[in-house]
Amino acid sequence: MTLNPDEVDIGFSMGARFSLPLPFWGSAMDGVVDVDFAIAMGRLGGVAVLNLDGVHTRYEDSAPVIRKIAEADKATVNAVLKEAYREPVKPNLIAERIKAIKDAGVPCAVSTVPARAEERADVVQRAGADVYIVQGTVLTARHSSRSYHQLAFDELVRACDIPVVVGNCVQYDTALELMETGIAGILVGVGPGAACTTRGVLGVGVPQVTATADVAAARDEHMRRGGMRVGVITDGGMRIGADVCKAFAAGADAVMIGTPLAGAEESASKGFNWGMATPDPNLPRGTRIHVGTKATLREILLGPARVDDGSQNFAGALRSALGVCGARDIAEFQHVEMVIAPAIVSEGKVFQQAQHVGMGKS
Repeated sequence: MTLNPDEVDIGFSMGARFSLPLPFWGSAMDGVVDVDFAIAMGRLGGVAVLNLDGVHTRYEDSAPVIRKIAEADKATVNAVLKEAYREPVKPNLIAERIKAIKDAGVPCAVSTVPARAEERADVVQRAGADVYIVQGTVLTARHSSRSYHQLAFDELVRACDIPVVVGNCVQYDTALELMETGIAGILVGVGPGAACTTRGVLGVGVPQVTATADVAAARDEHMRRGGMRVGVITDGGMRIGADVCKAFAAGADAVMIGTPLAGAEESASKGFNWGMATPDPNLPRGTRIHVGTKATLREILLGPARVDDGSQNFAGALRSALGVCGARDIAEFQHVEMVIAPAIVSEGKVFQQAQHVGMGKS
């Protein structure tokens, strides 16, 4: 059976208090998400995550800083990044940025490093944020250290009146333990992002479809044991509509996108992107990349697409995939059959490849 794509449901919900018409999250990357971008994405039905450790909470006016990073040449950009992120985060700017997003009448999600999660929880909630994300390269429910206090996610969840999302994670047992702490959502992915170099620097990572399937299996087991449904959010590694659709088929409830949105006219940097760990003073695990300005945010998320390569109208692609597979909603789509077929992107595409059009574009 196939279905009318206009009649399928691609909405996202996380518990009883947070829902979105579109299952798309904008990554907490400074080159993509500032206050204006968060408002624009919220008005279109998704949510863009503001990085509380980024330049937008370090500088009253962050636009010149973003511009300086974008304009730096390849030889000096790492030094420019490190210098920009030496300025301390200002708690008053955290509250101001959240309030500005909420005053526009859209959802607000913010991301913090684990070391600052407890101390920022109060100001984040009082300012009116809807979702609190604790994000690191890899997070686990158990962490050992003799030199600093370990964040306890179960305590943080109890201290927050808003949903807590944690990440990143790529493995079944780790995900299950995290879910048992009471979190509302979990980010999936280590190193797949276009601007991320974690896999090259640390040699750590798991392909996104495999990681998503494993974490989704943990979600299902958590529910079988009587736990609430935890939102699985595949984070990074998606470039075109096909990538997005495969993430949902593998078990994702939502996807977090960075570099495709950096190409939106509304992005903070107007065509550049760099990862959250890029400015690390000791061991950078990201790089600045240039993607150029490709389209409006509406065209990327909702269409209509002006190109034929799958880089625009992600919602239309997802709706069509559900319709073709006979799935009424994302939960049903998570049960479609998946096969490993490397040739699927090249089969019968000789002329596209030779002419560098459609699926033949490099």
